[in-house]
Amino acid sequence: MTKSAKVVVPYKEKDAAKKAQVAEMFNNISKNYDFLNHFLSMGIDILWRKKAVKILKQFAPNKVLDIATGTGDFAIEALNAGPDKVVGVDISEGMLSEGRKKLKKMGLEDRIELHLGDSENLQFETGTFDAAIAAFGVRNFENLEKGLAEIYRCLRPGGAIIVLEFSKPKSFPFKQLYNFYFKNVLPVIGKVISKDNSAYTYLPESVGAFPDGDDFLKILEKLNFKSTKCKPLTFGISSIYVAQK
Repeated sequence: MTKSAKVVVPYKEKDAAKKAQVAEMFNNISKNYDFLNHFLSMGIDILWRKKAVKILKQFAPNKVLDIATGTGDFAIEALNAGPDKVVGVDISEGMLSEGRKKLKKMGLEDRIELHLGDSENLQFETGTFDAAIAAFGVRNFENLEKGLAEIYRCLRPGGAIIVLEFSKPKSFPFKQLYNFYFKNVLPVIGKVISKDNSAYTYLPESVGAFPDGDDFLKILEKLNFKSTKCKPLTFGISSIYVAQK
C-alpha cells in the first residue's frame, strides 16, 4: 500500500468508513476543540493561520471557500484578506454549531456562511470561488485526491488553493522532541480534556500517514494545479501549500 493510500481512522474497533468516523470524532470533541487546539499548540496555530491569510491576501479574493471549516477560526481570519464572503463547509454539525455561536457573538453572520457538507462532494457550481483554504482538514479526507479535485472544480480559472496542514519535522533534535510530545504527551492531555479516548491518538497517526512536503505538491500537480509551493513553518511542524488552478 502506498503512503498516500494508507487509511487511518479514529475508532479502529468500528466498521464505519473514515468519513463517518471523523464526523463522529469532531462531534464528540467540538465543545473543547478550540481550547485544546490553542492549548496543545501553545497558540502557534493562531500565528500559522495569520501567515496563511497573508498569502491569501496576495490573490485579492472576493469569494473564499473554507474546507473543513470546523468552528470557523480560519474563515474568520480569512476576512483579513478582504473578501466579500467566506463560505465554510464541514461534515461535523457539532463543530459548525460552535462556529455559528462564535459568528453570532462577533457579528459576522452576514460575511461568513457555515454549511454542513462533504468536502469530497461539494454542492457548489464549477468555478464559484476565487480561492479555497483549508486548515488541518485535508488529511481527514477519506479520499484525498477526490477532495482536492472537488476543490479544483469549484475554483475559477487562476483561483488559488491555500492548505495549512501538519507536517513532520526532519532535523535533530526537533524531530525527536516533536515525536515524543505528539505521541506521548498530546494524546494524554487531549483524552482527559476532550473525554474522547481516540481523537488525540488519531491526530499523530493521521499526521504520520499524510503525504506532506513534496509528496503533497506532486498530488496537487497530478490534479492539474499549477505554481505549487510549500512553505514549512516552525521547524517543519506544519506547512503552507499554495497552488493555482
